[in-house]
Amino acid sequence: MDQTIAMDVGARLDRLPFSRTIWYFVALISLGGVFELYDLFMTAYIAPGLVKSGLFVAKPAGFFSPNGVGFFVFCTFAGMFVGTMGFGFVADRLGRRTIFTFSLIWYCLASSMMAFQSSAEGVNLWRFVAAVGIGLEQVTIDTFIPELVPPQGRGRAFAIYQFIAFLIVPVVAFLCYLLVPISPMGLEGWRWVALISAAGALAAWWLRLGLPESPRWLASHGQLERAETTLRDIEARVQTDTGAPLPPVTATKVERVGSSSFGELFRPPYLGRTAMMSTFNLLSVIGYYGFAAWVPTLLIDKGITVTTSLLYAFVIAIANPFGPLLGFLVADRMERKWQLVLSSLGIGGFMLAFALQTNSVGIVVFGVLVTLCNNWLSFTFHGYQAELFPTRVRARAVGFVYAWGRVSAAFVGLLIGFFFRQGGTLAVALLMAAAMTGVILVIGIFGPKTLNKPLEEISN
Repeated sequence: MDQTIAMDVGARLDRLPFSRTIWYFVALISLGGVFELYDLFMTAYIAPGLVKSGLFVAKPAGFFSPNGVGFFVFCTFAGMFVGTMGFGFVADRLGRRTIFTFSLIWYCLASSMMAFQSSAEGVNLWRFVAAVGIGLEQVTIDTFIPELVPPQGRGRAFAIYQFIAFLIVPVVAFLCYLLVPISPMGLEGWRWVALISAAGALAAWWLRLGLPESPRWLASHGQLERAETTLRDIEARVQTDTGAPLPPVTATKVERVGSSSFGELFRPPYLGRTAMMSTFNLLSVIGYYGFAAWVPTLLIDKGITVTTSLLYAFVIAIANPFGPLLGFLVADRMERKWQLVLSSLGIGGFMLAFALQTNSVGIVVFGVLVTLCNNWLSFTFHGYQAELFPTRVRARAVGFVYAWGRVSAAFVGLLIGFFFRQGGTLAVALLMAAAMTGVILVIGIFGPKTLNKPLEEISN
């Protein structure tokens, strides 16, 4: 009986129809993504406030100057690297739901500490610590969603997850527009922005206590009775939602049950996938976060004032939720590797057009188009990289390949700062276009197909 439970848990989950229960799980998981994106975009939008406060400068004297905005961005992604690479494995060992709780509390406390620092070094330190929690949170989200969602809707689930998460981007942009230029109650506006994120993370932690543990994870760790109990509860809820008997379980390939090792990622059949997605993450963040984290500064370089640049950044940020919402229409109809290719092409092309604009309408229009393509790429690759690896090693695999994006992003702030100082916005755009060309080649040539396939089939 135990072996039967271990073998059919994936097939039983995959045959579930989409219902209110499945979407409820996706919505709760998405709350973690809200604070990852709040935190990332806060990096860009509070930068003018950090400069205004005198703690940081936009164009520092040295590459690693601790008072440079680029170094502040570096600390953000360096912390995420530690969270993904150094701690991603704990979601494989301790469970998806447990790590959700831990990482949100970690982020809440560290962000609160950052808000009360009086030196660039102090801000950078606590920024790093907070980002460790965010990195771990992102790994857990990417592993949790595909393990609960049937294959015919994984793309849409990731699109909805990113839609919910990206709803926070115009909120943080608007908060920064209102708060960064002023000091309510004698406290600088950027500090209020950080404290608001900490309070929100605490509320999200409480809401997500209603999530079940992943039955796939439970089965892969030999907790078969608990897996059966959890799965039966999910099945009963879905059947209540639909008011009809569940579809029959169809035979599918099964994953090996038992312990796993980090070394699996560097042996066939996973070595090629590990190398491909590591390269993808290294390159894609140059285009993605290069724009997202620097847009207010790039706008200022085009002759726009600090206050107006934050307003324009807010207008561009409004487009963020619409990228995954539009992508919802093709998420489970177009092969995911080709979605990544097309979105990368759009990022590179529209960024070059953005850099060449001289009027406010063109700047906003192409800024919006870059943003929409960034969102499309984002929800697609988060689902794609999680599909490529088995449950027993999924979190550490996602953590490993995603960590190279954090390494790249940590240095992207410094690299873009260098190009920005040498050639302005156009030089930054050329760098981004070159990186996205690399993404197109590596995914287009080496990316496997995953559309509508069971996780067990893809991983085998």
